[in-house]
Amino acid sequence: MNTQDDGPPAAAPSAVPAASAAPPPWAATIELAARELLRERRSERRWRIFFRLVWLALVLAVAWGLMAQRVSMTAPAGPHTALVDIRGEIDSEADANAESLVAALNSAFEDSSAQAVVLRINSPGGSPVQAGIVNDEIRRLKALHNKKIYAVVEEICASGAYYIAVAADDIYVDKASLVGSIGVLMEGFGFVGLMDKLGIERRLLTAGANKGMLDPFSPQDETQRAYAKVMIDQVHQQFIKVVREGRGARLKETPETFSGLFWNGEEAVKTGLADHFGSLDYVAREVIKAPEVIDYTPRDNVAERLVKRFGASIGAGAVKALHAVSPLR
Repeated sequence: MNTQDDGPPAAAPSAVPAASAAPPPWAATIELAARELLRERRSERRWRIFFRLVWLALVLAVAWGLMAQRVSMTAPAGPHTALVDIRGEIDSEADANAESLVAALNSAFEDSSAQAVVLRINSPGGSPVQAGIVNDEIRRLKALHNKKIYAVVEEICASGAYYIAVAADDIYVDKASLVGSIGVLMEGFGFVGLMDKLGIERRLLTAGANKGMLDPFSPQDETQRAYAKVMIDQVHQQFIKVVREGRGARLKETPETFSGLFWNGEEAVKTGLADHFGSLDYVAREVIKAPEVIDYTPRDNVAERLVKRFGASIGAGAVKALHAVSPLR
């Protein structure tokens, strides 16, 4: 029986390839860091675009506000009552400061369409210097333009505010308004006793015997105190002189008139500190005969208020946002 040659034996199947080597352990960390960095970069870009849009909106708001203010200031007006507001503390850093008030008064007096000027007052007073500047300017403008000015008191017209009001031709009040406080004060604190109890030593070096005058952490010096008293008495006399000149024979002086007391509107009219009862609308309509009231008081427009109110907060928000997205934390 013939045997069949089946040829060479079949080759053995090749071995299964070995499994791929596992990635090194730091590869996952690098990948995670790269993804985190990409996310932070995208976040930074979004915040950058957001703040650019915010500042663009603010710029547009400022431009719109300035244009609107310019249009309103140049808009023609017929016969009217010019209003200048005195509100809050009278101070060089406050809204009621001499520079702003004098500018408003000049504009009101120079406008030929303004039949008269009204000072609407709601102020407890403030700086005698600022009040004196405004009082002097009112008297100058009255003589220059031969135009009447009236003071209308709302809740309070005291101290420096009354210093300004007496420059008006007439003072109108409400029966419950507070008027007066013709006086001067200089205030402070003394901490010497407290420092002694706490064992704190004050070390003050001065060149000049009175350079540390009225220092609240040093014992009060009677000579310096007497000097300060003379100084405020002089300012008080200046105040009294201005009131007498402004009110003239209408003022019914008593020992309390210049004592720093204040009175309600009803008593103020009786004693000659004020003249009549009436509001802004009443004076404009019945006294000046020009019921349309145009406000000459310098005020922040909408855009300026936005910038002042939100400018600091936006800046703080930007800093916080940058800290939030910064990879260096």
